[in-house]
Formats: sequence, structure tokens, C-alpha cells
Amino acid sequence: MAERYVMAIDQGTTSTRAIIIDHRGRAVAGGQAEHAQLTPRPGWLEHDATEIWRNTREVVGHALARANLTRHDIEAVGITNQRETTVVWDRRTGEPIAPAIVWQDTRTQAIIDELAADAGDGTAGTDRFADRTGLPLATYFSATKISWILDHVDGARQRAERGELAFGTTDCWLLWNLTGGPDGGIHATDVTNASRTLLMDLRSCRWDPELLAAFDIPESMMPEIRSSSEVYGEVHGSQLLRQTPVAGILGDQHAATFGQAAFDPGGAKNTYGTGCFVIVNTGTEIVRSEHGLISTVAYQLGDADPVYALEGSIAVAGSLVQWLRDNLQLVSSADEIEGLARSVDDNGGAFLVPAFSGLYAPYWRPDARGALVGLTRYVNRGHLARAALEATAFQTREVLDAVNADTARIGGVALTELRVDGGMVANELLMQFQADILGIPVVRPAVTETTALGAAYAAGLAVGYWADTDELAGLWAEDRRWEPELAEDDRERRLRLWKKAVTKTFDWVDDDV
Repeated sequence: MAERYVMAIDQGTTSTRAIIIDHRGRAVAGGQAEHAQLTPRPGWLEHDATEIWRNTREVVGHALARANLTRHDIEAVGITNQRETTVVWDRRTGEPIAPAIVWQDTRTQAIIDELAADAGDGTAGTDRFADRTGLPLATYFSATKISWILDHVDGARQRAERGELAFGTTDCWLLWNLTGGPDGGIHATDVTNASRTLLMDLRSCRWDPELLAAFDIPESMMPEIRSSSEVYGEVHGSQLLRQTPVAGILGDQHAATFGQAAFDPGGAKNTYGTGCFVIVNTGTEIVRSEHGLISTVAYQLGDADPVYALEGSIAVAGSLVQWLRDNLQLVSSADEIEGLARSVDDNGGAFLVPAFSGLYAPYWRPDARGALVGLTRYVNRGHLARAALEATAFQTREVLDAVNADTARIGGVALTELRVDGGMVANELLMQFQADILGIPVVRPAVTETTALGAAYAAGLAVGYWADTDELAGLWAEDRRWEPELAEDDRERRLRLWKKAVTKTFDWVDDDV
């Protein structure tokens, strides 16, 4: 029989990709298209959801053409996506009623402040809903983005209350369009994406009526919550993949965890993309962090119990390199950053803290803003490039320290190595410095497209393309390992200076300005 494949649609923050995966877990071919990053005001970041859907159809066609395949060769489709980014659309026309508000957008801070200040039950603070959701109150998550759209688009709240509008993160938006859109499209999401909204009860994996009321969001807008691996429906008849089952959905970081075969408690990975995200599998028990991490759903396979995780989210990683390229024109392309950083031996005493939208884990400081400190006339372009790469490694170290502190509290063992993936892992200078500043090995897998791979795995499991997670674990293979080379006293000195630089970003936002 001719070999068959699984397609993953990876809808990311800066681009959408379609990647065809074979039975050995290897990428056969793919297509990619970037979409516009819209910044109409400081702190705002928007996407055109219609452009994202148009690009999705194009990259599916490109991937099939490059692999010389048709829909008959594809067993199933899996979706992975940028999480928290919020789309609200008209159910009848299928048109978004406003630009999608991206996860990095901070326009809803006033709503967060109001909710944190008045809990209504004698409590207050950003942990108001953390016991139910696993999340702090932050602009990062979807709930306040939905509220903002309902309050700022003419007639939107009334239309939502009449059941005319639908909400979804971009996985939900693509699923709805793939399966027919206004012509019977399926309005559903998976537990991983639902767990990022501030609206789902982490224990029941259902929308919580009290949370919906707190954010003033009609339940009629909300998609059905389903598992990460099941057949949601088939691609609509007018598309290239028509009649192919859509059978897997995972938020991008959860998909990368799945693609890294971190199926057992203690399994961990770090993805270096637009942001940087460490996820540690905690099994079927919800672990509450005491060190600035969040609790989330790692994945759920069909009717099995959900598997939970601790996550450390870093807002800015690869996007810092993009900022150096686009805003400062320090380099003309992102892949030049490593060569520029290698032109110097160290950061020259300069530290760059990219708190462009505040600081996420482990600080959760929305008042922070970016800072470049330690400058002297000695510092040049190479030092700035190196400081930018080191910022990602330092932030990861702080999150890993929080992970180790939390797992030690519950009797776990500190991480002895870190599996890595994402676009930045091709930067070998960064990977070596990451090992140096962590003091443990950093391991890159043979297949670094683990986000797409995880979505493909989830879809393939649902249709029997792969038998179980044991088979998937057997597909994981190491490509390269970086061992730490930095002396302990030097490591701690650099980390101490980094932490000092971070404090310079605090309390920058002034409400009176």
C-alpha cells in the first residue's frame, strides 16, 4: 500500500504553516505564509483573522503540491495555534467583527486592575480566580480581550446576547472555517486552548458560569470544549482537503510538549519562538505553583483523564530579534544575529530586558517595560546582539528555577536536562549559553518542528495512524547536546547582574501619563 500521511496546520503568532508528517514522525514537505502584525497604538497588537484563514488555505495547497500528494494521501489533519489570541465573528456571515486581539496585547490592563481590586467577596488580587483557572489575572489571557471587543464594537454586546456572535482562539476559528464556516462549521476548541481563557474550570474542564459572569461574557458565544485528540469533523467539500477528518487540536506550547514525547510526569521542554515557554508535565494531578508559574492542561486524549502541567511563560524571545531587525535595523535578517553576536566575546556589560508588554513568569509585572542597562562607550552592535540572545537564556533560567522550586515542594526531582525546540534552537551560540547559564545539558531533538509534530501526533492517534503514546515516544531521537562550560562562580555572577537589570524595569508604567 502507498504510504499515507498526517497534515499539521500550525497557526502561529507571525505566520501560518502546513506541514506533512510521515509515519516515522518526519516532516515531508510544508508551506508557510506570514501575516501582518498590526500595531495601531502602543501596547496593542492585532491580526486580521480573515488573512490568517486565507493564508491557511494557501499553505495547505503549497504543502500538498511540494509533496506531490492529494487529499487521498492524508489520513487526518491536526491544528496547533497561537494561544489566547481572540477572534469574535458573526455566525451568519462568517466575518470577524473586529481585528483579532493578540496574546501579547496589553490594552485590557484597566479591566484586569478593576477585577483584581474588587473581588466582591472580601478578597482581591491577581490570584482572584487562580484556584479555579490555574491562571493569574493578566492581559495575556482571552477573557478580557472578549470583554473589550464586546464593549468597543458598536452593537456587539447586544448581538452576542442574541446568540449572533461566536468567540474562538485561532484553532477554533480555523476548525469552524475548515468544516464549513457559516454552512455548518463546527464551533469547538480543545481543553488546552480553553484552559488559557480565564473562563474554564481546570478541574471539570468546562466553562464556569461564575467566571463568564465576572467578565460579562454570554455563554452562547463560547465553543464546545472537547479533548485534544478526537475526530471533530471533516473538512468541507469545497476545499482541497475535503472529507479529511480534523482530529487533533493543541495549543502551540502543549503541542510542542506532546511532540517532545513528554508524556510522563516530570517530562519537560522549552520552546523558543516568538515567546519562550517551559512546560513540565505533572500528570493527572493539578499542581499549584508558589513561584510564579501557572497551572494548565497539557493535553487530553479522547475520553482519558486530562494531563496537567506547570508552565512558565516568557513574552519576548524570538520577537526580540525581530525588533532588533525591524525597529532598530541592527541586522537585515534574523539569521544574521548569531554571527553578529559571535563577533564579540561577551555582552560587554550590557543587559537587555525585553519587558515590552510587561514581565510574565515568574514576576507577572504588567508595570514593567523594556530596559537596556550597563552601557558604556565600549558597547557596540555585537554586544547588543549578544545581550539580546542572552536575555532569552536568562529568562529561561529564572523560569527553570521556579520549576525546580515547585517540583521540590511536591517531592519531585530537579530537571537534569532540558529538551528544546522552536526556531531559535538553530542558534548554536544561544544553545551553548543556555546550557552554561542553566548548568545542565540542553538537548535538541532530530525533529525540531515539535509544535507541528505534536498536532500531527494528536490527530494520528485519533484515527489509528499511530497506536499509542509508547509508539510516539519511540520516534523521539536526539540530534545534539550542549554541555555547560561556564564555571559556577561566573554563572552566578552573570545571573546576579541579570536580576539587577530586571529590577530596573519595574514600576515604569505611570497611570497619570
